Amino acid sequence: MALAPAKVGVIGCGAISAAYLRQCPEFKILRLAACADLLPERAQARAEEFGVPQAVSPEELLADPEIEIVVNLTVPQAHYEVALAAVQAGKSVWNEKPLTLTREEGRSLLAAAEEQGVLVGCAPDTFLGGGHQTCVKLIDEGAIGAPVACTAFMVGHGHETWHSNPEFYYKPGGGPMFDMGPYYLTALVNMLGPVRRVTASTSRSFEQRLITSEPYAGKVVDVEVATHVAGLMDFACGAVGTMITSFDVWSHHLPLLEVHGTEGSLSLPDPNGPGGRPQLWRRDTGQWQDVPLTHGYAATSRSIGVADMAYAIRTGRPHRASGRLAYHVLDLMHSFHDASDQGQHILLESTVERPAPLPEGLRKGQLDE
Repeated sequence: MALAPAKVGVIGCGAISAAYLRQCPEFKILRLAACADLLPERAQARAEEFGVPQAVSPEELLADPEIEIVVNLTVPQAHYEVALAAVQAGKSVWNEKPLTLTREEGRSLLAAAEEQGVLVGCAPDTFLGGGHQTCVKLIDEGAIGAPVACTAFMVGHGHETWHSNPEFYYKPGGGPMFDMGPYYLTALVNMLGPVRRVTASTSRSFEQRLITSEPYAGKVVDVEVATHVAGLMDFACGAVGTMITSFDVWSHHLPLLEVHGTEGSLSLPDPNGPGGRPQLWRRDTGQWQDVPLTHGYAATSRSIGVADMAYAIRTGRPHRASGRLAYHVLDLMHSFHDASDQGQHILLESTVERPAPLPEGLRKGQLDE
C-alpha cells in the first residue's frame, strides 16, 4: 500500500534552497506545500521558479496544520530558534548543518522534539548517496579487513573570493570545521561508528579577510573563529582517524577521505556530493581499482534525508540522518576546539549507532523495499 506523502514547508529561500526545491519532488513520499523567507519577495521568487503552491511568512508556515515537516534552511545562527519553533508547533524538522551552534541548543532541541513526539533530522544526507553507500557495503563485507585508520582532508582558502555572502563563514558557527566538517565526519561515523575521544590543534592565520566577490567586494571581515583545525580521533571500533579542515591553505595534493584496514585501503568519493566512484586497494591485487556503484541515488542529495525522515514518520522505523547523529557530529566538532583550547584529550559525551545501510536495488523515488 502506498504511503501518504508528507507535506513539506521550506523556511529560508537562499542559495541552498534551490537544490531542495528541485529534488524533493523526486520522492513520492514528499509534497512541497509552501516556502517562506524573512524577505517575502525571495520566497515568492522561489515559489514561482519551482512551482511551490504557496509563498508565505515563516509564521504562517508554522501555523499551517497540514505541514508535517519543516525544512530549515536558515543561516546557522538561526538554526536553533527556527527548529525549536517548528518542533513546538508540532512539526518534525530537518535542519541544514550544523544542527545548532552549541551543544546546549542541540540537547534542548532533541529534548523538545521527544516531548512533542516529532522527529529531528539534519544535513548532510550525502552519505546516503550511491558512492558512500557502496563504501559502507565494501567495509561491512570485509573488503579491507578490519578498519584500523582513516584520513579526512578539507583544505582551501575560504569563501571570500567566490561566495555571494561569505561573512558568516568567519563568525561563530562558521569556520572550516563547522562549514565542511559535517560532511566528512558524518561520512566517517556512517562507516566506522561513533568517536569516543579526540585531541586537536587549531589556529587563525588571518585576523581579517577581504571580500573580493560581489555584491560585498571590498568589505573587510573580522575573523572570529579558528580557520585551521588539525585533529585526531579515536573511534569506538578501535580505528584512529586524522582530520584537517582549513581555510588557510592556498593549494595542496591531499586526498579527501580514505579508510585503511588490515587487508587493504578504500578511497572515498567527495562527501560533499552523493556520487563519485570509490577506489579499492587490496594486498592480494596490489593495485588501486575502480569499484562499480552498488547503490542508486548517485546524483541526489539535499532531499534524500528529508524523504527518509518522512518514511520514518509513516512507518515508525528509525531515520538515518537523525538528530542524534547530527548531535554526535556537533559534539565532535566542538570537542576538537575544546581539545586545542584546553591542551588535552576530550572524551565525547555523546554516542550514536551507525545508521542502517540503504537497501540495494531501490527504484527511483523509493527508499524502503
